[in-house]
Amino acid sequence: MSDCIFCKISSGELGTEFLYEDEDLVIFKDRNPKAQTHLLAVPKKHIDSIADMEDSHTHLIGKLFLACKKIADKLKLKGYNLHVNVGKEGGQEVFHIHVHLLSKF
Repeated sequence: MSDCIFCKISSGELGTEFLYEDEDLVIFKDRNPKAQTHLLAVPKKHIDSIADMEDSHTHLIGKLFLACKKIADKLKLKGYNLHVNVGKEGGQEVFHIHVHLLSKF
């Protein structure tokens, strides 16, 4: 989707610094952090929301959560929250699946 901010970020179009990147996803700092550590894990494939997932996305979503664990280990976070908003009524503001990794450390 050409107007999706997370598609632009994950493709490298905006020059965002990635803390993690592989062929399927990226992790970067949230520009409006709600915690001392606030990262966003974003798949490169555009899927609007968890509500739009299909069985074919199972591997991608698994990789997304495993990447969050890897970056948390790398940053030596003692504890953290993973948060996903689903739909406008669920607080989703950017309609491209993403996971918030938050920690007070």
